[in-house]
Amino acid sequence: MESVLVLIVGAGPAGLATAACLGQFSIPYAIVERESCSASLWRNRAYDRLKLHLAKEFCELPHMSYPVDAPTYIPKTLFVKYLDDYVERFNIQPKYLTSMESSTYDNDEKCWSIVATDMSKCTTVKFTAKFLVVASGENSAENIPMIPGLENFPGDVIHSSSYKSGKSYSGKNVLVVGSGNSGMEIAYDLATHGANTSIVIQSPIHVMTKELIRLGMTLAHHLPLNLVDKLLVMAAYLIFGDLSRHGISRPKMGPMTLKSETGRSAVIDVGTVGLIKKGIIKVQGSISKIKGNIVKFQCSKRISFDAIVFATGYKSTANIWLKVI
Repeated sequence: MESVLVLIVGAGPAGLATAACLGQFSIPYAIVERESCSASLWRNRAYDRLKLHLAKEFCELPHMSYPVDAPTYIPKTLFVKYLDDYVERFNIQPKYLTSMESSTYDNDEKCWSIVATDMSKCTTVKFTAKFLVVASGENSAENIPMIPGLENFPGDVIHSSSYKSGKSYSGKNVLVVGSGNSGMEIAYDLATHGANTSIVIQSPIHVMTKELIRLGMTLAHHLPLNLVDKLLVMAAYLIFGDLSRHGISRPKMGPMTLKSETGRSAVIDVGTVGLIKKGIIKVQGSISKIKGNIVKFQCSKRISFDAIVFATGYKSTANIWLKVI
């Protein structure tokens, strides 16, 4: 049994930032991580061309800035190095390969009782903590929707977390399911590597440039969100035009308000929209079922595909082990 004042679960950016801040005030803590490294999502499950979609001034962790020569939009490799430097600078020592099993709060003792597994030794470890910080994020378990017939699809089926590059898909018919930032960027990457690319867009999305989002986040400190939203939507229309004719509709709620109230982010265009307008990337509606290598859409369209990439997000696993009474 290890007794700590604060137990942090997760050694991603949020967990590391929490650890650094506690360390600055000499508050004792322990940090556990189920993977074998920090920031495993960025290190192991991000595609090669990924960059931070927000400008660097919005993505710094507490007490440490990026190098002065860092680009405005930080690429994946530089962000991982920044996190490694952060761990070293603040002497953060996560207990890796430690998987949470259960946690309950004892009202009498006013503390958390936590059970975890040391995956390297296959042993049980127990903690008591006055405070529990859940920093395991929303991106824990891959989410692939249940589609009739998917289990018999003969081609490649992967989640976006396993996608690295479109090089191996050149000349193949590939369907990307999901039109968030990952889906739109993966579709672009596939198309630029010569894949015959389609993307499923079934929900309204805001399409912005990274410069517009940077402007919006700056203006949000000085103006009401509804006014910022009006300016962003107007600017996006001037840049992209009416996208509804290309199968992309816009939500009724503005991009900043949508993010604030629902957590849904605008899509940062990396060139995907231009390829959609040219017909290089084809927009499809909802899937009804799959038969063999044929995907049938709800509009009754049937198309043959060699591979399907699911950019359908993740599910948090914290509700499995976190018991709140």
